[in-house]
Amino acid sequence: MKHRLLNPVTLAAVIAICILLGTGAFTRVWTPVHAAILTPVVHASVDGRSQPVLVELFTSEGCSSCPPADALLGQLDTEQFAAGAQAIVLSEHVSYWNDLGWHDPFSSQAFTDRQNEYGSRFSLSGVYTPQAVVDGEYEVVGSDRAKLVHAVESAATKPKVLISLEDVRWSDNAVTAQVQTGAFPKAILMAALADDSDRSSVLRGENQGRDLRHVAVVRTLIEIRKTAGPLDKLPIRISLPAGAHPQSKMRLVVFLTDGHTGHVLGVAMQAIPIG
Repeated sequence: MKHRLLNPVTLAAVIAICILLGTGAFTRVWTPVHAAILTPVVHASVDGRSQPVLVELFTSEGCSSCPPADALLGQLDTEQFAAGAQAIVLSEHVSYWNDLGWHDPFSSQAFTDRQNEYGSRFSLSGVYTPQAVVDGEYEVVGSDRAKLVHAVESAATKPKVLISLEDVRWSDNAVTAQVQTGAFPKAILMAALADDSDRSSVLRGENQGRDLRHVAVVRTLIEIRKTAGPLDKLPIRISLPAGAHPQSKMRLVVFLTDGHTGHVLGVAMQAIPIG
């Protein structure tokens, strides 16, 4: 498996990063900012057998190490093989591979920025692909099935804020909904609009000639507001980027994050048939 450094670093730093992460392609290296340490807060639990857990995969069509992680995420989405968990998955395609032979049509600088924020929170020396972040609390190499399952199952043992989505509608290239939640302290309410699935034929770069498939490809990820709950039918609206067209089915994912730790306090997903 090929590794690529996008900026020069010392040989010692390269060796240290490779030992830490094992696999993945690396990009820019920075001095991490340590997250504040806060007293844990107990949140309301979700009734039912499975606890919703958010799994974010940072990936790129330009990275030859990513297709196995993309496939694993798709399997997790359809088979739900992590005990006690309802895995709600998102594919976030980063932009830093775009100058290395293939411009990923699903990539966004916003997802690169989000991954960099996680890199700082996890005190990593640099971000890499494929990287899976589970509930904003655990990070693993996205193609490592055993570690991914362990992280999802660990996250599923934590209590969560109940989130439900009501009156979900599609019109004018946007989705509207009402968000209902249990009680929670001040947090950030986020919403993602994702294609249910996508497929690409890669013409150049490390994956040249490959037919790639993706699941839950994020097209828009926005901060709704900083707020405290419970929320009673809070209206939200999220649009596709300009020029983007909806797939036959989209996904709306809404989640709460702790503003200090980045941990996910609750998450919900609604499939949206189009047309």
